[in-house]
Amino acid sequence: MNILKLKKIYHSGLILFLLLILAGCDDQSDVRKIKLGHGLDTSHPVHKAMVYMSERLYEKSGGSMTIDIYPNQQLGSERECLELLQIGSLGMTKVSTGVLENFVPSLQLFGLPFLFRDREHRFEVLEGEIGESFLNKSVDKRLKGLTFYDAGSRSFYAKVPVEQPEALKGLKLRVMESTTAINMVKHLGGSPTPIAWGELYTALQQGIVDGAENNLPSFYLSRHYEVCKYFVMNEHTALPDELLISTLIWNDLSSQEQKWLKEAAMESSEYQKEIWRKAELEALDEIQKAGVTVLYPDKELFRQKVQPMYEEFSEDPEMKELIKAIQEIK
Repeated sequence: MNILKLKKIYHSGLILFLLLILAGCDDQSDVRKIKLGHGLDTSHPVHKAMVYMSERLYEKSGGSMTIDIYPNQQLGSERECLELLQIGSLGMTKVSTGVLENFVPSLQLFGLPFLFRDREHRFEVLEGEIGESFLNKSVDKRLKGLTFYDAGSRSFYAKVPVEQPEALKGLKLRVMESTTAINMVKHLGGSPTPIAWGELYTALQQGIVDGAENNLPSFYLSRHYEVCKYFVMNEHTALPDELLISTLIWNDLSSQEQKWLKEAAMESSEYQKEIWRKAELEALDEIQKAGVTVLYPDKELFRQKVQPMYEEFSEDPEMKELIKAIQEIK
Protein backbone atom coordinates (compact mmCIF):
# COMPACT_ATOMS: atom_id res chain seq x y z
CA MET A 1 0.00 0.00 0.00
CA ASN A 2 1.54 3.37 -0.99
CA ILE A 3 2.06 6.36 1.28
CA LEU A 4 -0.69 8.48 -0.35
CA LYS A 5 -3.26 5.75 0.20
CA LEU A 6 -2.20 5.34 3.84
CA LYS A 7 -2.44 9.10 4.38
CA LYS A 8 -5.93 9.17 2.86
CA ILE A 9 -7.11 6.31 5.08
CA TYR A 10 -5.61 8.01 8.15
CA HIS A 11 -7.24 11.35 7.22
CA SER A 12 -10.67 9.76 6.65
CA GLY A 13 -10.43 7.83 9.90
CA LEU A 14 -9.47 10.96 11.82
CA ILE A 15 -12.43 12.87 10.37
CA LEU A 16 -14.89 10.13 11.31
CA PHE A 17 -13.43 9.93 14.84
CA LEU A 18 -13.77 13.69 15.26
CA LEU A 19 -17.35 13.63 14.00
CA LEU A 20 -18.29 10.90 16.47
CA ILE A 21 -16.89 13.01 19.31
CA LEU A 22 -18.72 16.10 18.06
CA ALA A 23 -21.97 14.16 17.65
CA GLY A 24 -21.70 13.06 21.27
CA CYS A 25 -21.32 16.68 22.40
CA ASP A 26 -24.63 17.59 20.77
CA ASP A 27 -26.56 15.24 23.03
CA GLN A 28 -25.50 17.13 26.17
CA SER A 29 -27.56 20.21 25.40
CA ASP A 30 -31.19 21.11 24.70
CA VAL A 31 -29.96 23.43 21.93
CA ARG A 32 -30.23 21.89 18.49
CA LYS A 33 -26.75 22.19 17.02
CA ILE A 34 -26.06 21.67 13.33
CA LYS A 35 -22.46 21.00 12.30
CA LEU A 36 -21.25 22.86 9.21
CA GLY A 37 -17.90 21.97 7.66
CA HIS A 38 -16.18 23.80 4.79
CA GLY A 39 -12.74 24.33 3.29
CA LEU A 40 -12.35 28.11 3.41
CA ASP A 41 -10.18 30.33 5.57
CA THR A 42 -11.92 32.18 8.43
CA SER A 43 -11.17 35.51 6.76
CA HIS A 44 -13.11 34.52 3.63
CA PRO A 45 -16.40 36.40 3.00
CA VAL A 46 -18.34 33.13 2.69
CA HIS A 47 -17.14 31.97 6.12
CA LYS A 48 -18.13 35.34 7.60
CA ALA A 49 -21.57 34.98 6.00
CA MET A 50 -22.02 31.56 7.60
CA VAL A 51 -21.05 32.98 11.01
CA TYR A 52 -23.70 35.66 10.42
CA MET A 53 -26.22 32.92 9.53
CA SER A 54 -25.49 31.10 12.78
CA GLU A 55 -26.02 34.29 14.76
CA ARG A 56 -29.30 35.05 12.98
CA LEU A 57 -30.55 31.49 13.49
CA TYR A 58 -29.76 31.70 17.21
CA GLU A 59 -31.70 34.98 17.44
CA LYS A 60 -34.70 33.75 15.42
CA SER A 61 -34.98 30.53 17.42
CA GLY A 62 -34.62 32.23 20.79
CA GLY A 63 -31.41 30.33 21.41
CA SER A 64 -32.84 26.89 20.64
CA MET A 65 -30.88 26.44 17.40
CA THR A 66 -27.32 27.18 16.41
CA ILE A 67 -24.72 26.20 13.83
CA ASP A 68 -21.23 25.03 14.81
CA ILE A 69 -18.81 25.89 11.99
CA TYR A 70 -15.60 23.99 11.21
CA PRO A 71 -13.54 25.84 8.51
CA ASN A 72 -10.21 25.09 6.80
CA GLN A 73 -11.10 21.52 5.74
CA GLN A 74 -11.12 20.38 9.38
CA LEU A 75 -13.82 17.89 8.44
CA GLY A 76 -12.60 17.13 4.93
CA SER A 77 -12.49 18.47 1.39
CA GLU A 78 -15.61 19.74 -0.41
CA ARG A 79 -16.28 16.30 -1.88
CA GLU A 80 -15.70 14.56 1.45
CA CYS A 81 -18.09 16.95 3.20
CA LEU A 82 -20.76 16.23 0.60
CA GLU A 83 -20.37 12.51 1.20
CA LEU A 84 -20.64 13.05 4.98
CA LEU A 85 -23.87 14.99 4.39
CA GLN A 86 -25.29 12.09 2.43
CA ILE A 87 -24.93 9.75 5.40
CA GLY A 88 -25.99 12.36 7.95
CA SER A 89 -22.62 12.49 9.76
CA LEU A 90 -22.37 16.20 8.92
CA GLY A 91 -25.26 18.63 8.84
CA MET A 92 -24.27 21.36 6.39
CA THR A 93 -21.54 22.40 4.01
CA LYS A 94 -20.66 24.93 1.34
CA VAL A 95 -19.43 23.76 -2.03
CA SER A 96 -18.81 25.28 -5.41
CA THR A 97 -21.42 24.23 -7.95
CA GLY A 98 -18.42 23.08 -10.01
CA VAL A 99 -17.81 20.31 -7.46
CA LEU A 100 -21.51 19.66 -6.93
CA GLU A 101 -22.00 18.92 -10.64
CA ASN A 102 -20.36 15.53 -9.99
CA PHE A 103 -23.41 14.71 -7.89
CA VAL A 104 -25.99 16.71 -9.89
CA PRO A 105 -25.04 16.75 -13.61
CA SER A 106 -27.50 19.52 -14.55
CA LEU A 107 -25.42 21.94 -12.47
CA GLN A 108 -22.81 21.75 -15.23
CA LEU A 109 -24.82 24.61 -16.73
CA PHE A 110 -23.33 27.10 -14.26
CA GLY A 111 -19.85 26.18 -15.48
CA LEU A 112 -20.66 27.22 -19.04
CA PRO A 113 -18.28 30.10 -19.87
CA PHE A 114 -19.79 33.56 -20.30
CA LEU A 115 -23.29 32.33 -19.39
CA PHE A 116 -24.10 35.51 -17.46
CA ARG A 117 -23.86 38.96 -19.02
CA ASP A 118 -22.82 40.66 -15.78
CA ARG A 119 -23.18 40.56 -12.00
CA GLU A 120 -26.76 41.88 -12.02
CA HIS A 121 -27.86 39.29 -14.57
CA ARG A 122 -26.31 36.54 -12.45
CA PHE A 123 -28.29 37.55 -9.37
CA GLU A 124 -31.51 37.80 -11.36
CA VAL A 125 -31.04 34.16 -12.34
CA LEU A 126 -29.84 32.77 -9.01
CA GLU A 127 -32.44 34.58 -6.90
CA GLY A 128 -35.33 33.81 -9.24
CA GLU A 129 -37.30 30.72 -10.20
CA ILE A 130 -34.41 29.12 -12.07
CA GLY A 131 -32.10 29.45 -9.08
CA GLU A 132 -34.69 28.06 -6.66
CA SER A 133 -35.30 25.08 -8.91
CA PHE A 134 -31.58 24.29 -8.92
CA LEU A 135 -31.46 24.37 -5.11
CA ASN A 136 -33.84 21.41 -5.11
CA LYS A 137 -32.20 19.36 -7.85
CA SER A 138 -29.96 17.49 -5.39
CA VAL A 139 -32.68 16.37 -2.96
CA ASP A 140 -32.68 12.83 -4.37
CA LYS A 141 -28.97 12.73 -3.45
CA ARG A 142 -29.86 13.62 0.18
CA LEU A 143 -28.55 17.15 -0.36
CA LYS A 144 -30.89 20.14 -0.11
CA GLY A 145 -29.76 23.57 -1.27
CA LEU A 146 -30.69 26.49 0.99
CA THR A 147 -29.16 29.44 -0.85
CA PHE A 148 -26.39 30.53 -3.20
CA TYR A 149 -23.37 32.58 -2.18
CA ASP A 150 -21.67 34.96 -4.57
CA ALA A 151 -18.30 33.59 -5.65
CA GLY A 152 -17.66 36.35 -8.16
CA SER A 153 -16.12 35.76 -11.55
CA ARG A 154 -13.34 33.26 -12.12
CA SER A 155 -10.26 34.23 -14.10
CA PHE A 156 -6.89 32.67 -14.89
CA TYR A 157 -3.68 33.34 -13.03
CA ALA A 158 -0.26 32.04 -13.98
CA LYS A 159 3.50 32.38 -13.74
CA VAL A 160 3.59 33.83 -17.25
CA PRO A 161 1.46 36.56 -18.90
CA VAL A 162 -1.70 35.41 -20.68
CA GLU A 163 -3.17 38.10 -22.90
CA GLN A 164 -4.94 35.82 -25.38
CA PRO A 165 -6.10 32.17 -25.42
CA GLU A 166 -3.08 31.08 -27.49
CA ALA A 167 -0.85 31.87 -24.49
CA LEU A 168 -2.54 29.05 -22.56
CA LYS A 169 -1.26 26.43 -24.97
CA GLY A 170 0.94 23.94 -23.16
CA LEU A 171 0.24 25.40 -19.72
CA LYS A 172 -0.83 22.99 -16.97
CA LEU A 173 -3.74 24.71 -15.22
CA ARG A 174 -5.35 23.57 -12.02
CA VAL A 175 -9.11 23.11 -12.23
CA MET A 176 -11.74 21.75 -9.86
CA GLU A 177 -13.00 18.20 -10.26
CA SER A 178 -15.46 19.49 -12.82
CA THR A 179 -16.07 18.06 -16.27
CA THR A 180 -17.15 21.48 -17.51
CA ALA A 181 -14.03 23.23 -16.20
CA ILE A 182 -11.82 20.54 -17.73
CA ASN A 183 -13.53 20.91 -21.11
CA MET A 184 -13.30 24.69 -20.97
CA VAL A 185 -9.53 24.65 -20.45
CA LYS A 186 -9.14 22.11 -23.26
CA HIS A 187 -11.13 24.33 -25.64
CA LEU A 188 -8.87 27.24 -24.70
CA GLY A 189 -5.75 25.20 -25.46
CA GLY A 190 -4.50 24.57 -21.93
CA SER A 191 -3.86 21.32 -20.09
CA PRO A 192 -6.44 20.92 -17.27
CA THR A 193 -5.12 19.35 -14.08
CA PRO A 194 -7.59 18.63 -11.23
CA ILE A 195 -5.94 19.23 -7.84
CA ALA A 196 -7.51 19.68 -4.40
CA TRP A 197 -7.61 23.33 -3.32
CA GLY A 198 -5.61 22.66 -0.17
CA GLU A 199 -2.78 21.14 -2.21
CA LEU A 200 -2.59 23.85 -4.87
CA TYR A 201 -0.06 26.23 -3.29
CA THR A 202 2.53 23.44 -3.07
CA ALA A 203 1.67 22.26 -6.60
CA LEU A 204 2.32 25.77 -7.92
CA GLN A 205 5.58 26.04 -5.98
CA GLN A 206 6.84 22.71 -7.25
CA GLY A 207 5.85 23.37 -10.87
CA ILE A 208 3.28 20.57 -10.97
CA VAL A 209 0.97 23.19 -12.49
CA ASP A 210 1.76 26.53 -14.15
CA GLY A 211 -1.35 28.33 -12.99
CA ALA A 212 -5.01 28.03 -12.04
CA GLU A 213 -8.33 29.82 -12.26
CA ASN A 214 -10.40 31.31 -9.48
CA ASN A 215 -11.88 34.53 -8.13
CA LEU A 216 -9.87 37.46 -6.76
CA PRO A 217 -10.45 36.93 -3.00
CA SER A 218 -9.51 33.26 -3.22
CA PHE A 219 -6.35 34.12 -5.18
CA TYR A 220 -5.41 36.69 -2.53
CA LEU A 221 -6.35 34.81 0.66
CA SER A 222 -4.64 31.60 -0.53
CA ARG A 223 -1.44 33.63 -1.09
CA HIS A 224 -1.13 32.15 -4.57
CA TYR A 225 0.06 35.59 -5.65
CA GLU A 226 3.38 34.69 -4.04
CA VAL A 227 3.92 32.14 -6.82
CA CYS A 228 1.83 33.45 -9.74
CA LYS A 229 2.63 37.02 -10.69
CA TYR A 230 0.02 37.44 -13.44
CA PHE A 231 -3.73 37.67 -12.89
CA VAL A 232 -5.72 37.56 -16.13
CA MET A 233 -9.07 39.35 -15.78
CA ASN A 234 -10.89 37.40 -18.49
CA GLU A 235 -13.80 36.45 -16.15
CA HIS A 236 -14.70 33.29 -18.03
CA THR A 237 -17.17 31.82 -15.53
CA ALA A 238 -19.18 32.89 -12.49
CA LEU A 239 -19.79 29.67 -10.57
CA PRO A 240 -21.80 30.35 -7.41
CA ASP A 241 -21.22 28.57 -4.13
CA GLU A 242 -24.15 26.61 -2.77
CA LEU A 243 -25.06 26.17 0.89
CA LEU A 244 -26.39 22.65 1.46
CA ILE A 245 -27.96 20.70 4.29
CA SER A 246 -28.30 16.94 4.57
CA THR A 247 -31.92 15.92 3.96
CA LEU A 248 -31.49 13.48 6.86
CA ILE A 249 -30.99 16.53 9.11
CA TRP A 250 -33.48 18.78 7.31
CA ASN A 251 -36.32 16.26 7.51
CA ASP A 252 -35.73 15.90 11.24
CA LEU A 253 -36.41 19.62 11.78
CA SER A 254 -39.88 20.90 12.57
CA SER A 255 -41.55 23.16 9.99
CA GLN A 256 -40.81 26.15 12.25
CA GLU A 257 -37.13 25.17 12.56
CA GLN A 258 -36.90 24.77 8.78
CA LYS A 259 -38.40 28.24 8.35
CA TRP A 260 -35.89 29.81 10.76
CA LEU A 261 -32.97 28.10 9.06
CA LYS A 262 -34.08 29.01 5.52
CA GLU A 263 -34.61 32.65 6.52
CA ALA A 264 -31.21 32.83 8.24
CA ALA A 265 -29.55 31.31 5.17
CA MET A 266 -31.21 33.79 2.80
CA GLU A 267 -30.28 36.73 5.02
CA SER A 268 -26.67 35.52 5.14
CA SER A 269 -26.49 35.45 1.33
CA GLU A 270 -27.62 39.09 1.17
CA TYR A 271 -25.01 40.01 3.77
CA GLN A 272 -22.37 38.02 1.89
CA LYS A 273 -23.00 39.91 -1.37
CA GLU A 274 -22.08 43.16 0.36
CA ILE A 275 -18.85 41.95 1.95
CA TRP A 276 -17.87 39.98 -1.17
CA ARG A 277 -17.73 43.11 -3.33
CA LYS A 278 -15.53 44.82 -0.73
CA ALA A 279 -13.30 41.73 -0.58
CA GLU A 280 -12.86 41.79 -4.36
CA LEU A 281 -11.71 45.41 -4.33
CA GLU A 282 -9.39 44.80 -1.39
CA ALA A 283 -7.89 41.71 -3.07
CA LEU A 284 -7.29 43.59 -6.32
CA ASP A 285 -5.49 46.35 -4.45
CA GLU A 286 -3.39 44.02 -2.29
CA ILE A 287 -2.17 41.71 -5.06
CA GLN A 288 -0.98 44.70 -7.07
CA LYS A 289 0.89 45.97 -4.02
CA ALA A 290 2.50 42.51 -3.84
CA GLY A 291 3.82 42.88 -7.39
CA VAL A 292 1.15 41.03 -9.37
CA THR A 293 0.49 42.33 -12.88
CA VAL A 294 -3.25 42.42 -13.62
CA LEU A 295 -4.01 41.89 -17.31
CA TYR A 296 -7.25 42.88 -19.05
CA PRO A 297 -7.42 40.81 -22.25
CA ASP A 298 -10.10 40.98 -24.94
CA LYS A 299 -12.79 38.65 -23.51
CA GLU A 300 -14.27 38.12 -26.94
CA LEU A 301 -11.21 36.11 -27.96
CA PHE A 302 -11.89 33.69 -25.11
CA ARG A 303 -15.62 33.65 -25.78
CA GLN A 304 -15.07 32.56 -29.39
CA LYS A 305 -12.85 29.65 -28.33
CA VAL A 306 -15.50 28.17 -26.01
CA GLN A 307 -18.48 28.67 -28.34
CA PRO A 308 -18.49 24.95 -29.30
CA MET A 309 -19.40 24.20 -25.67
CA TYR A 310 -22.77 25.90 -26.22
CA GLU A 311 -23.40 23.62 -29.17
CA GLU A 312 -22.49 20.59 -27.07
CA PHE A 313 -24.82 21.67 -24.24
CA SER A 314 -27.65 22.37 -26.67
CA GLU A 315 -27.69 18.72 -27.73
CA ASP A 316 -29.55 18.14 -24.44
CA PRO A 317 -33.10 19.59 -24.85
CA GLU A 318 -33.36 20.49 -21.14
CA MET A 319 -30.04 22.35 -21.20
CA LYS A 320 -30.99 24.11 -24.42
CA GLU A 321 -34.19 25.43 -22.84
CA LEU A 322 -32.40 26.52 -19.66
CA ILE A 323 -29.72 28.41 -21.60
CA LYS A 324 -32.44 30.15 -23.59
CA ALA A 325 -34.40 31.02 -20.43
CA ILE A 326 -31.29 32.46 -18.75
CA GLN A 327 -30.33 34.51 -21.80
CA GLU A 328 -33.86 35.96 -21.98
CA ILE A 329 -33.78 37.25 -18.41
CA LYS A 330 -33.20 41.00 -18.49
